[in-house]
Amino acid sequence: MNKLIPGHRALLFIGSLLFSLYVLAPIAWLLSSSLQSEAEITSVPPHWVPHAPTAQNFRAIFKAPDERVTYETRRQGDTATGGFIPSTAANLLPAMKNSFIVAIAVVVLNLLVSVPAAYAMAKIRFIGRKTSIYFMLSTRVIPDIALVVPFFLFVQKLGLMDNLLSLVITYLAITIPFSIFILTGYFESLPDELDKAARVDGCSRLQTLVLVFLPLALPSLVAVVLFTFLTSWNEFLLALMFTQTTASQTMPIVVASFTSDFNISFSFINAAGVLAIVPPVLIAIVFERYIVSGLTAGAVKG
Repeated sequence: MNKLIPGHRALLFIGSLLFSLYVLAPIAWLLSSSLQSEAEITSVPPHWVPHAPTAQNFRAIFKAPDERVTYETRRQGDTATGGFIPSTAANLLPAMKNSFIVAIAVVVLNLLVSVPAAYAMAKIRFIGRKTSIYFMLSTRVIPDIALVVPFFLFVQKLGLMDNLLSLVITYLAITIPFSIFILTGYFESLPDELDKAARVDGCSRLQTLVLVFLPLALPSLVAVVLFTFLTSWNEFLLALMFTQTTASQTMPIVVASFTSDFNISFSFINAAGVLAIVPPVLIAIVFERYIVSGLTAGAVKG
């Protein structure tokens, strides 16, 4: 087995370190600035480590529903002192709830549709099988902005404007084709003998899928769950088009509204950003071992 010479090992270490810094620096700044006052966050040069850490931005988020924000109270808030609270601050926690409801609904419905469809395409031979797979995948070549008008007319005809169900339907249309493509490739990598043996033992197609293939496909299912959840959690354009009131607005829309006032608090926006990244990070931590097994699946044969 070839060993890396010291020079190559040092170069690899430096490259990995630079890449890690490139990826983690924005997150580190988000966390740091959320604990700074407005005067400190706008100082030159910026402070990566807060000189006087404060949780006032997070307190403002959780106190906002109990406080009435008017023009007079906003006018008194000075962003330099950190006392400014955006007029839409009270909408942040309800928007997080809406985002979570939509993301969970999309994940569950996506799995219910894509798993059986992927199994059928991988293990059942029929005319036009390959064509149908690539046709579904080709739908993701179309940019989302080109689908806004058709989606808008569709949702309007159904009477679902300003309704969370409109987001669930459109997000399913975006995520299901790619999910089927991912799962089909994984099911095809599993031996056909497993399918035949289960059928010989008297299992139906559904029993074969649930009892044989799903336990083996956990890494690919986790990949689909993460892709679907993150897509639904972060989506902005369609949520902006289909939601008009706080009853259905999701987190990206409300966070964006913090910059539409006559005054802007960067530290408050960053505190909201920290709350926004918590659910995806928790999901990644929970499914970490399945993610790692999915990355290494098929690396060793025999």
